[in-house]
Amino acid sequence: MIPEISIGPLTLQTFGLMFAASFIVAGWIVHKRLGEIGKPPDWAYEMVFAALIGGLIGARVYFLADNYDEVEDDLLGNIFSGSGLTWYGGAVGGALGVILWAWWRKFLGMQLLDLAAPALAAGYAVGRIGCQLSGDGDYGKPWDGLWAMGYPDGTVPTPPGVTVHPTPIYEILVMGFGAFMLWHLRDRFRLGILFAIYLIYAGTERFLVEFLRTNVDVALGLTAAQLESLAIIAGGAIWIIVVRNRYGTLARPAEQMAAAEVPAKRS
Repeated sequence: MIPEISIGPLTLQTFGLMFAASFIVAGWIVHKRLGEIGKPPDWAYEMVFAALIGGLIGARVYFLADNYDEVEDDLLGNIFSGSGLTWYGGAVGGALGVILWAWWRKFLGMQLLDLAAPALAAGYAVGRIGCQLSGDGDYGKPWDGLWAMGYPDGTVPTPPGVTVHPTPIYEILVMGFGAFMLWHLRDRFRLGILFAIYLIYAGTERFLVEFLRTNVDVALGLTAAQLESLAIIAGGAIWIIVVRNRYGTLARPAEQMAAAEVPAKRS
């Protein structure tokens, strides 16, 4: 584990570095896609900044609410603590930040959602590299399989001699592939469908990996993250079914294909 990197008197947290890198990677994907659809590529910087601020606030608020019994004695101190960020809270907060930005830029619509899909998947994968490097407790249950590993030097260390499922690595690989897949599907579907596919894919990934993690069950033998994942999967599936029933196909219509090709040729 490498929770920290020291450069002279400066100490950097690897989780924080990867958190920042996730926004850089997502921003690069957004920048490239904005150029393809004929929008100012520099919007990517504004969009990423809005997502960063909203995501930090949302991740922190969700963590505090989810762990209130542990932080209530020093709520103010925990608000400004450097640890304790929850992905779903960050996703909601980041989404609200981007929605406000898109409303200001008059870019609030299906194009925005599809543009965000591969960027969200790639950002999540890079962020999980930080979880793996820092050993922040996102690893899985005890296991002694072929690729099991311990996190004795992590910020949330495993007991001496105990090995576990390296679930951050699983998520890096699965969501990295998801980002690759979504990018290559970006012009194949009717507007909005790519984002619906992302919801199903990301929700399924998180639902399944939770079976290997140590989170506490809250209802029906499932964790809070699993229940939230089921809602996300259902939302994506209903979205696709409604569009399919309304239009008879999920394929992008010819007029949308033509409109997408013109800006791409100019870039």
